[in-house]
Amino acid sequence: MSRISHIAVLGAGAWGTALALAAHAAGRRVTLWVREPDILASLQAAGDNPFLPGVKLPGAIAPTGSLAEAAKAEALLLVVPAQVLHGFVTTLTPLLREGLPLVICAKGIEKGSGRLVTEIAAAAAPGAALAILSGPSFARDVALGLPTAVTIAAEDGLAGALQTALGSAAFRPYASDDLTGVALGGAAKNVYAIACGVVEGMGLGENARAALLARSFAELARLGEALGARRETLMGLSGLGDLVLTATSKSSRNFSYGEALGAGRPPGAALAEGVDTAPALVTRAKALGVEMPIAEATADLLSGTLPLEQAVMRLMSRPLKAEQ
Repeated sequence: MSRISHIAVLGAGAWGTALALAAHAAGRRVTLWVREPDILASLQAAGDNPFLPGVKLPGAIAPTGSLAEAAKAEALLLVVPAQVLHGFVTTLTPLLREGLPLVICAKGIEKGSGRLVTEIAAAAAPGAALAILSGPSFARDVALGLPTAVTIAAEDGLAGALQTALGSAAFRPYASDDLTGVALGGAAKNVYAIACGVVEGMGLGENARAALLARSFAELARLGEALGARRETLMGLSGLGDLVLTATSKSSRNFSYGEALGAGRPPGAALAEGVDTAPALVTRAKALGVEMPIAEATADLLSGTLPLEQAVMRLMSRPLKAEQ
């Protein structure tokens, strides 16, 4: 593809704002679409976004409330939650030019259907050139220009073009063509981060958390194989890398959510993507005949059908067998 010089980021939450700053640091012209009128007014007036307090948006990044204006860019980064992605892309589709790159930057699996974010977008915008960006990346670190590496997956040379368009000294995208592996890794890690947080909150120790993390990755690899993802993708930034970050850091919403549950505290109002992803992940795995006991126990715990102490006992009482 020809050089991408104008990028629009659709969604001005913390992650969308961080990606806009990354694209600006890479030397691109950047448009940031903002859904909330009050956030748009704040960004236009002073470059302030309450989703990222203390981070100023430079004047060269243009906030807009018009999807039609944003869709004039040469590549669109879609930073909207997985559960509303289908409706958003359906609304966006009439504004898209044939072959316009759509880069999915959400992490999750659609409730009910069990579809990955790439599958959702492909169904809603069949004429678009799809890509996905994922990896171990907290929004504030990216916004502050701290070193970050992610994966960008796409086909037909698009990944390389996006890699060039977004790459800078601090933000390092690695190219791939395994959209399924990148989408799955980004979604499943949130479920396992909640489980690891529960272990932390219950005070079960570092040994238990390490074991849970390792067995969680084994589950992820089994489902990835059934979906046709490559194991090297799951072993990379968007799989194991993202899982380790999200499942070990208190900066992770999902880990913190699980920690509160494990300690018997209210988990708070902060969005934890793994709450919606857990039952969808289990649904997809069951449809493929893949056994995922950790994800299933986490989903049952979150739904209230499995008490906390019984969730641990269910996992610890499973038959001993060869590690695989």
